[in-house]
Amino acid sequence: MASTQTFKATGLTCGHCAHAVGEELKALGGVDEVEVEVVSGGESTVTVTGGRELTSDEVTAALAEAGDYVLVDS
Repeated sequence: MASTQTFKATGLTCGHCAHAVGEELKALGGVDEVEVEVVSGGESTVTVTGGRELTSDEVTAALAEAGDYVLVDS
């Protein structure tokens, strides 16, 4: 069964940022698709679809690996 999760992140400013975040999240096991809506100067929306739910620690690590991006606590 597919799981869809939505996260908010700061620090993303452009399509390159979105691509970097998407690639890092797709590298995690069980992730099928990542969509990123960039809000420069605000909270961008990251939607992850896959076969399992990601932990906030996994998402935080992927954001840090992709660049200087920070997960916003929900």
